[in-house]
Amino acid sequence: MIETINKLYFTNLQMRNALIQIEDKLVHSGWMPDVIMGVNRGGVIPGVYLSHRINRPHVPVDVRLRDHTSSHNLDPLYKAIDKNQKILIIDDINDTGATFKHIKFNCDSNNNVRYASIINNKPSPFKVDYWGYEIDKDQNPQWVVFPWEEWDK
Repeated sequence: MIETINKLYFTNLQMRNALIQIEDKLVHSGWMPDVIMGVNRGGVIPGVYLSHRINRPHVPVDVRLRDHTSSHNLDPLYKAIDKNQKILIIDDINDTGATFKHIKFNCDSNNNVRYASIINNKPSPFKVDYWGYEIDKDQNPQWVVFPWEEWDK
C-alpha cells in the first residue's frame, strides 16, 4: 500500500502574514527581543524578514535534527546569553518540537529565550511562545512545503 502525503503549500504572502501575527503577539506581550535567531535552514528566511520588520539583528543558529549527520552550532546563542540579551528563536514549523526542545535543553531554560514558529502544530509537546498559524496534524496529517523549499512551484 502506498501512502499519499497531503501537502500544504505555504506561500510567501502567508509567511509575511504569519510574521505580522508574531510581531503583534510580541508587541502585546510587552516583550521584545534584542536579537532574533533563525534556526538553520527553515527559520533563517523568516528570521531575516522579522529582523527587518522589528529592526533587530538576526543571527542564525545551526540545529538540524532530521538528517542526524550535521553537527550543531549554538555558539551564537551562548554568546547572546552571556551578554544577557533577550533572544527570540524562530523556525518555520514547530512540528514535533524536537528542534526547540534541543535548543532549550542546551541553554538551561534561560528566561531571556523565547520561541516562535511560522506554523505551530497544536499537538506538539513543545509549546512556542509566538506563532503565525496553527495546524493540527493529528486531525489533518499533512506535510507543509514552504516557498524556499520548492520555489519553482
